[in-house]
Amino acid sequence: MTAVVIVHGLYHRPEHFAVVAEGLRADGTEVAVPELHRGSLVADTAAVQAVVDALPEPPVVLGHSYGGSVITGVRGAAHLVYLAAFVLDTGESAAGLGGASQQLKDAIVAEPNGSTTLHPGLAIDTLYGDCPEPLAARAVGLLRTQAPGCGRGVPQHHSWKETPSTYVICAQDRAIDPGLQRTMASRCTEAREWQTGHSPFVGQPDLVVELLRELLPARISPRRNQEATTTR
Repeated sequence: MTAVVIVHGLYHRPEHFAVVAEGLRADGTEVAVPELHRGSLVADTAAVQAVVDALPEPPVVLGHSYGGSVITGVRGAAHLVYLAAFVLDTGESAAGLGGASQQLKDAIVAEPNGSTTLHPGLAIDTLYGDCPEPLAARAVGLLRTQAPGCGRGVPQHHSWKETPSTYVICAQDRAIDPGLQRTMASRCTEAREWQTGHSPFVGQPDLVVELLRELLPARISPRRNQEATTTR
């Protein structure tokens, strides 16, 4: 069975995807969730590329939020999954496309060394507002400091142009405008829309597990810009 590589977003850690990873591993699927925060999009992309290259066959690669910028530059995936994530074209960056919503920007706290953190009280509503309170509180507690500049990185390769891809629009997202997500989704092979906030892997991890299980057999047609009708 094809492996899955999960790429988290800014401020997040692999632990945020622990329930998703456990659900897939229960089926015998190999799952890798590399740690980012290498200081730049180039470095983060190289770290994920090394994980993909070490696998015996092309994996399904999921990127969440900023993780979409990363997986855009990664070669060798069997299928790309953009979960409320950035699908960048030539010369584009996440920040240049509009990046964070004003609500997310209001939650960002600048540190004296140039790094940033998220205000816990504001982050919980912005990132996990639709999640059960205990899960949201745990997720906020896992958030970490972010080095500056990653959101301004520009991918040097655009894998979605030659690799089958699925975009998941999170219609109740308060961190990345769902309208922007729909625009980026038009670049992918297919799009789906879930009635969730920014982080379904916290509040409804089974949705993510089920999607990845479906894509593991590579049942998605490579035809570009196919409109999917599945809505949750």
